Amino acid sequence: MPTPVRAGRASASVRLVVLALASCGIAVSLMQTIVVPLLPEFPHLLHTTAGGAAWLVTANLIAGAVCAPVLGRLGDMYGKRRLLLVALAMMVVGSVLGTVSNQFTVILVARALQGAAMGVVPLGISIMRDELPDDRVGGGIALMSSTLGAGGAIGLPLTGVVAENLSWHWLFGGAAALGLVEMIAIWWVVPESPVRSGGRFDVVGALGLSAALVCLLLAITQGNGWGWVSAPVLGLFAGAALLFLAWGCYELRLAPPGHPDPDRQPLVDLRVSARRQVLLTNIASVLVGFAMFTSFMVSAQIFQAPDATGYGFGMSLTLSGIALLPGGLMMIAFAPVTAQLSRRRGPRVAFLVGAVILMVANLVRTVSPHLLIVIVVATMVTSIGAALAYGSIPALIMRAVPVSETAAANSLNALARSLGTSTCSAVVAAVTTASVMHVAGVEFPTAGAYSTVFAIAAAAALLAIVVGVFVPRDPETENLPLSETEEDRIRISP
Repeated sequence: MPTPVRAGRASASVRLVVLALASCGIAVSLMQTIVVPLLPEFPHLLHTTAGGAAWLVTANLIAGAVCAPVLGRLGDMYGKRRLLLVALAMMVVGSVLGTVSNQFTVILVARALQGAAMGVVPLGISIMRDELPDDRVGGGIALMSSTLGAGGAIGLPLTGVVAENLSWHWLFGGAAALGLVEMIAIWWVVPESPVRSGGRFDVVGALGLSAALVCLLLAITQGNGWGWVSAPVLGLFAGAALLFLAWGCYELRLAPPGHPDPDRQPLVDLRVSARRQVLLTNIASVLVGFAMFTSFMVSAQIFQAPDATGYGFGMSLTLSGIALLPGGLMMIAFAPVTAQLSRRRGPRVAFLVGAVILMVANLVRTVSPHLLIVIVVATMVTSIGAALAYGSIPALIMRAVPVSETAAANSLNALARSLGTSTCSAVVAAVTTASVMHVAGVEFPTAGAYSTVFAIAAAAALLAIVVGVFVPRDPETENLPLSETEEDRIRISP
């Protein structure tokens, strides 16, 4: 077993740990977009309907939402590195299935297994908190957090090239190879965290949360196709509300982590999650996820729309992906800036700066003409804002939770961001299909529909700013390393 880097490993070893974990984040975020370029082709390739093909995205999203908090709690209990390897193994298995099969059902299972690896990011952030030297934690978690957005932006041009020039099976084969490389890197470079909470896993809580999330995400992702006021969608929303209520009551009945009875530990300590800093940060994460994802999603559609629409550029999948690539690179490049700003002024300030940038960028897209240079620059600015906001969020969360709950708390936050991006997809689909034009017999959204989408995204960023303002200041710990907060000293001290 490798020795912890916190004890004084060389800076080169620290860099390897950060690089290995951050590359896992990019690999996992690639899984969300790996099939997007081929969605129009999958009905023919897999002998299914367009609605069935959409489930290749929905299954991935639901599996990630369900598995992230479960893997986070198991990581806190039995070892974060161990569960990170389990998550990557599920991604590899799913990718291998997608490589060798042409059956829709098998591919659907493959996509769900790929989505299950979403827990890698919060687990990686938690490992960094436990293992990195104090002066490297901020930069590490900012980079790891930014990979959630950067991976998708970088993956679009890569998957576009493969989709246009090779068999679609190569997308899954490449993912399997990447997953194996990541597993080897984690096993060889990353130490196991010594921080364990122990206790018995809350099976009932996990099943309750999973059922509630499935209902909620099904309603969000299928609302546009089934109808937002249809009986199935309204029933799913009602079911999600009831399940979340019942689940919350059950979790509150259990003793919080740290109770003398280790067998009564809830999946999520709602008493900690309800703390003002944690609760408001998670709410702001949903809004930031919405404001950030709008740019990537809509920009790709604009790039590929034909010139006859008056706003499109008629780009291929590959060219549209290349046009989005600078945005993904900006998220990675600004991760150190996020860490520096968080260290000097606190993560709350870094978050607010990022949210303001997101709001301004979306406002510009609302009123600006559809010029290629304007769209590319605005996408890059949006990525800078997302890097600042995303990179500072884990620091806000970890300053308010005990060390033994780091992975579980970060998993819930990753879930909040996923809810933001999935809600964004639903809203974009609803708005752009409500106002369309016909070009050569094909329907395309109007320019006004896209302006409306960006206006909604700007409003989401504005709400994130308002919520962020009310995140409490922490003057006693604002400029201290994450491992030295008063909360941690109380929890760690004998």
